[in-house]
Amino acid sequence: MGRSALGALIAATWLLAACAGATRPTAPAAQPGADRAAPAGAAPGASSTALDAALTMPIDQLYAQAKAENAPLAYYGALAEINAEVILPAFEQRFPGVKVDHVDATCDALAARIIAEGRGGRTLADIFDCPADYVQQLNQQGVFYQRVPPEADAYPEGLRGQYWIAADVIYIVPAWNTNLVRPDEAPTRFEDFADPRWKNRLIAEPRDAELLMGLSLRKYHDDNQATDLIKRIAANNVEFHKGHSDLAELVVAGQAAACLTCYSHHYPGRIKKGAPVDYMLTEGVGIVNGTAILKDAPHPYTAMLWQRWIHSPDGQQAYADGGRTPGLPSVAPRDKTRPETIYALTPEDMADAPKYQRVWKDVFQIR
Repeated sequence: MGRSALGALIAATWLLAACAGATRPTAPAAQPGADRAAPAGAAPGASSTALDAALTMPIDQLYAQAKAENAPLAYYGALAEINAEVILPAFEQRFPGVKVDHVDATCDALAARIIAEGRGGRTLADIFDCPADYVQQLNQQGVFYQRVPPEADAYPEGLRGQYWIAADVIYIVPAWNTNLVRPDEAPTRFEDFADPRWKNRLIAEPRDAELLMGLSLRKYHDDNQATDLIKRIAANNVEFHKGHSDLAELVVAGQAAACLTCYSHHYPGRIKKGAPVDYMLTEGVGIVNGTAILKDAPHPYTAMLWQRWIHSPDGQQAYADGGRTPGLPSVAPRDKTRPETIYALTPEDMADAPKYQRVWKDVFQIR
């Protein structure tokens, strides 16, 4: 299921619940990590009261309260195993006795699960950690606690909001094969790809309307100017392939000269192995992975301990060590993955995503 399908899934979930009358739907089958004895959730308002207290509580006191909950953090996040095996143990080592139960699935499945659990009268998740569009659409359902801890103050606007903070950011940047692109052709801005020299030499991901959004909302602050650039790039006959890892491999293999919408973190490792590629870090569109606490989190103190730690410099360093690009600007990523100029897209921005997706598909004639 694509990310844009979540809205339809939410609507379908509510429609089924309405058609069922007073009968509550059965929660989805258990996912990996969900075989624990799940609590029914705190009484309405109890979790929020505890979360309010935990917001500014001294960390040692908060740690003691989390240990007293005597249950693992229910972390609903699509964190790849290669990242999770570094980040999650770092938290457990920093706070001995507090464990993390990682319910690992796609963001589509995790969001659907939270909705279904809520319709069943239960909140089993403490933390949700996924890209901005999922965070925004779940927030529309009223599931999140609407405050952030003081650690959020270190994050600039665009990397924090009323109820979420950027745990890490994925950057859309161009990349190219150095055997097929001369040094004097190497792009330094997205506008370079409107040059006719790129005709029949570009590939991209068909779902990456975030490029149009970043240009419209952050670079130009003007939809018409951004759309005009995309139209001029489209005139160069961009070829589309699904999957950013596949795009990277096509560029490495020389099947295309350049990729318009690749992920920056896909290239440092390939370059270290000798691949003939390079990538642009002068500017890039940031896809925020936002972290939010469930307002009825069954383990509110543990949830807030996680939220405060992962957004501290120590927690963000664990993200860097785990191979992610930290949201906190003062913490450098392990590899060169963060562009100099960032056009970050927030959960609030994603409310307008359908409009930009329609324009993107229309310009490139994607069906």
